[in-house]
Order: sequence, then C-alpha cells, then structure tokens
Amino acid sequence: MNSSLNLLNIACIGCGVIGAGWIARFIENGVNVSIFDPGPKAELNVKRTLENAETAYANLTSIPRIKKGTISFKKSINEAVKNVDLIIESVPERVDIKQKVYSEIEQYCDKSTLITSSTSGIMPSELQKNLKSPDRFYVGHPFNPVYLLPLVEIVGGRNTSKATISRAKSIYKQIGMHPVHIKKEIDAFVADRLLEAIWRESLWLIKDGICTTAELDDIVRFGFGLRYAQMGVFDTYRVAGGDAGMRHFMAQFGPCLKWPWTKLMNVPEFNAELVELISSQSDEQSGHLNIREMERLRDSNLIEILKGLKKNNWGAGKNLRDYEASLKAFNDKNTSTTNMESNTIKTLKTRVPSDWVDYNGHMNEARYLDCFCEATDQFMKIIGCDADYVKKGGSYFTVETHIRHMAETKIGESLSIETQLISGTGKKMHLFHTMRNSSNVITATGEHMLIHVSLKTRSASEPSSNILKNLSTIFNRHSKLPWPKGLGNAINNPKPDQSFKE
Repeated sequence: MNSSLNLLNIACIGCGVIGAGWIARFIENGVNVSIFDPGPKAELNVKRTLENAETAYANLTSIPRIKKGTISFKKSINEAVKNVDLIIESVPERVDIKQKVYSEIEQYCDKSTLITSSTSGIMPSELQKNLKSPDRFYVGHPFNPVYLLPLVEIVGGRNTSKATISRAKSIYKQIGMHPVHIKKEIDAFVADRLLEAIWRESLWLIKDGICTTAELDDIVRFGFGLRYAQMGVFDTYRVAGGDAGMRHFMAQFGPCLKWPWTKLMNVPEFNAELVELISSQSDEQSGHLNIREMERLRDSNLIEILKGLKKNNWGAGKNLRDYEASLKAFNDKNTSTTNMESNTIKTLKTRVPSDWVDYNGHMNEARYLDCFCEATDQFMKIIGCDADYVKKGGSYFTVETHIRHMAETKIGESLSIETQLISGTGKKMHLFHTMRNSSNVITATGEHMLIHVSLKTRSASEPSSNILKNLSTIFNRHSKLPWPKGLGNAINNPKPDQSFKE
C-alpha cells in the first residue's frame, strides 16, 4: 500500500459529486486529503459521501484496510496545494474556469506535483496549453460513485510526458482502481461517447412514445446491462457469434448497420415539452425514494455484483480480488509472524461485512468456521505447508473441529485470531484458535485436529522433516503457555501431547 506508493497527501479542488467521490476513495486507502471548495454546501457534500463510502467499504470486503487518511478544508488554493503529491481538479466544465484554477495551482504547488482534471470530455491539450509545466498534467476521468467503481480513463495531452502517465497508473492501481490509458485524445474520451450514444437514442425512444423511462431502464438492467457488467461489448458479441466467434457475428449482423434502426445522427429538440415528459416519467418511476436512499441502494447493488464477479475472478471482480490481495499482504506484515520463538501466533485480522450477519444481527456460524479455516491456513504457511508444498503432494486435512461462541460479533467489528499449537508430533497437528474483537474480548474459540495427508495416495502420511522441525520449535514455546480454557472439551484428546516438553 502506501509503503510502496509513497503517496501520503493529495489536494482536491472542487468537491461536488465527483470531487467528493475522489476524496472518499483516497482517504479509505490511507491518503490524507486537503480540500478547497468555496461552495456553501462543500463540507456537507463531503460528509455525506464519506458516510456512503464508509458503509460501502465495510460491506465490500472483510479484509481490514489500512488506517484511513485525514481530510482538512482549506481557505484557499494556496493552502490546499502545498506539500502534496497529486492535485485533482473537479470544478465546473468550463475551460476558462479550469485554466484559471491551474494558473493559481502552479503558483503554489511543488514542481514535482502531478496535476489532473476529472473532466468528462474536454481534451487535455486544451486544458494544459497555458501551463508552465504541461508535462505533468493529464486527465483522470472516473465514474460515479468514484469510491466503488474502479475504472478511470487516463488521457494525456500533446505535452503530457510518458512518466506522468506511468506514475498516474501506479497511483490508481494502489487505491484499488483499474486505469485505462486512452492512447489518443478525443472529445468525451471513450466511455462518455458510448454513454452519449445510448442517452441520445433513449431520448428519441421516450419522445416518440415507444416506451417509458421505467421500461427503458428495465430493458437495460434486466437485459444487456448484466452482460456488459462482466463481458463488455466485444466479448458479448463474440459469444453471440457461437463457435465461429467474432468473424461469424460480424458477417451475420454487420449488414444491419446500414439499416435505419437508430437516430444517432439526429438530436431530438431539447425543449420544455421533452424535459417535462422525461422528468414526469422519472418522478413516477423513482420519486418515492430520496437521492440518499437511491445512492445507498445503488452502492449495495454494486457491491453484490462486484462480489459475484470476484468469485469467478472476472472483470471488475478480478480487480476487487487483486485489491484485496494487496490489502491482505499489507495486513500480513503487521498481523502474522514467522518468528518461531513467539508466543501465540497472530494468524488473522478481518472485519465483519454485511453479508456475514444473520437474522439475529450477528455473525453467523459458518463465518466463524471460515475465519478459523483462514487462521489454520496461515499457520500452515508459517510451518512450511504452503502452496509449493501442496503442489509437491503434501497437506493437512481437518478431521475434527470444535467452535465455542463466547460473545456476539456484529457488523463492522474488527476481529483478530491468535493460534496456539497444542501438539504437532507425527501425522497429527492440534491447534487452538482464540478470536478477539477490538476491545480484546474473546468472541469465539476454534479447536482443530488435523492429519497430514499424501495427496497422491489420499491417506495419512508423515510430514516433511522441515515441517516437523518448525512444529517442534513452536511447540517448545507454546507448551510453556497456559493451556487455553475450553481445550479438549470436544476434541478426543483430553490430555495435551507433552512429548516435546523437556
């Protein structure tokens, strides 16, 4: 995370919907943010967005995140941009306003600071033309909600350096985003050109009375929108071509492009009548919900889609999986230990997301087992039973488990597990896990008996000498600790193995 990125401070100039989204994305990933926005609702906008982001991240992943960054509102651009690594401009979409902001930014920021715009369509060459150091400027176009959607379009202008593009991509990857470098600048870039096309045709379909706003939205969200969420445009059509693939699809459906199906070259007259038609149908469709409620529903739905895609390691789900892996690697450095002379070994840190909670409002039984399994896996890695060892044909299988539930564990709580080796001679390994919350209260214990197995014969076998050596080293320390309360209540081994004791 930040230990490799070395990005500790950024500035956000403008904090409307997009600016506030950027602020939330960065502070959730440990970056401190200085803010300037003279608008009367700036602090309220940020507060609401941070609340949404906090809820979203608590439900998105069980992997604990690094300590949040801080926010500080400044009275001027001068104060906001000093001693920062990146400056994000998210002011209104007018070239003159943006260029005036850049002029003031350059007076006060460090020479090495990157400057980026969140513009959704203005070409970067136009924006950077008056800058003294245009090589450090680029467009970083995100998508709402910025704290959840991983895509960011990176667009350089004529004078943007390759080093700036490379540095920008690295920054976004470190905060869990998926940067796409648009190789040639073009008005509205790529995503908004696609969105504008469907928006233009949608206006015609409503104006001509073909369907209502609710029906059109249903067609998108119940139909091709689901395909696009995980395959995009071209892979969707590749599959539609069957075994013959894209060439067959192009040959079969290419001629229809000449048919007068759409009105993409024409724009419906944008008059009061069209505005009233669209607005009244939209009110009927969703007017029973306020915007905050719709934002929470949107975020909740996006989280479940992202989690679903993560299971198959696909699309935006793969991005989430990679982000979680970076968080886990960061946490492992501060959680587990390979010091064989340590006391009980810290094997897991986690948080309780919403989908771990049952109808009683606390973590369900299956999730306790999941946590203890992860702790066992971590202990196995410590003693040398890692992925490479398993590939060579050896592993441990759990043959008996006993879980005691000691206290309620609710949504959002932070949990940690410490593991004590009870015995580890021959083919057997006996572990006792203790789960605690952030108040150091024991919430559960998990006792596991495992047998070493040859994956070739699927029968019990002796572990490697290295594993036995590591187990012996740990046991020499752990055997001197008090036996944990509850040990042996269910495991058929009431008297712990003392064979390693001197």
